[in-house]
Amino acid sequence: MSEFKDKVVVITGAGGGLGKAHALEFARRGARVVVNDLGGSGDGVGSSDMADVVVEEIRAEGGTAIANKASVSDKAGAKSIIDDAVAEFGTVDILVNNAGILRDKSFKKMPLEDWDIVMDVHLNGTAYVTHAAWPIMYDKGYGRIVMTSSTSGIYGNFGQANYGAAKMGMLGLINVLAIEGAGKNVRVNGLAPGAATRLIATIPGRQDLDPDNPDPAAHPRLVTPAVLLMCGEDAPTGKIIQASGGHFSMCAIFNNADVNLGIDASYEDLLARKDQLMDMSTAQEGWNRRRGDN
Repeated sequence: MSEFKDKVVVITGAGGGLGKAHALEFARRGARVVVNDLGGSGDGVGSSDMADVVVEEIRAEGGTAIANKASVSDKAGAKSIIDDAVAEFGTVDILVNNAGILRDKSFKKMPLEDWDIVMDVHLNGTAYVTHAAWPIMYDKGYGRIVMTSSTSGIYGNFGQANYGAAKMGMLGLINVLAIEGAGKNVRVNGLAPGAATRLIATIPGRQDLDPDNPDPAAHPRLVTPAVLLMCGEDAPTGKIIQASGGHFSMCAIFNNADVNLGIDASYEDLLARKDQLMDMSTAQEGWNRRRGDN
């Protein structure tokens, strides 16, 4: 029997691309799925029945699913996604925060409205839906949460200051919630995916990409195994997994040894040992917490 049998799975932005691939695979493994999608274009404008289409596809395969068309960036809308899961299925076990939009421009040319809406959908929207699901998972002592981050945040990408900042902000949320949920079997992880999706097709230079007929080597379904891994019974927590084209890896924060200059440290002292400070050749994963650090 599948470990996901009868689990209640909420997936935001599941009307196409990555979210749809995740929804279909969870449903095939016996999960009961809430397919959320506003149905807007890649920049977040408009609405359609994309969620209904995915639900019908799941049901046609014998699966169980319902649709929700609320915007994750609206607090009441975000809460309604979880409310619908509870009303239909009684609880929520797994949450995959996947909804997103793009408003790409160089930072110099970016209107602050484009900054705000991307932050609202990606970072605030993820927080809003997670906040609604968190008490349910915490109180029953079980939950799996995936937040869809990006290499654009982890490593940077030209023209995506808003998107990159939002995606890197998720890592801070993941780190904190992994700590807060540890004692309650609520595990929180991040995904940095790469796939041929309609969002990618909006990036300058990628308009020739056809998200309806993606290159098999870049199909969204090849990312989904990483999501299942982060949602399974033996899921890790506080981890970031990169997944693209059937390739999987983990990235992490590393810390080198202190350059200890003592309580009389000066700029000149540090400058003299700059090479040692910048040397990561013996760095180790994690951070040695010291009193007074923040």
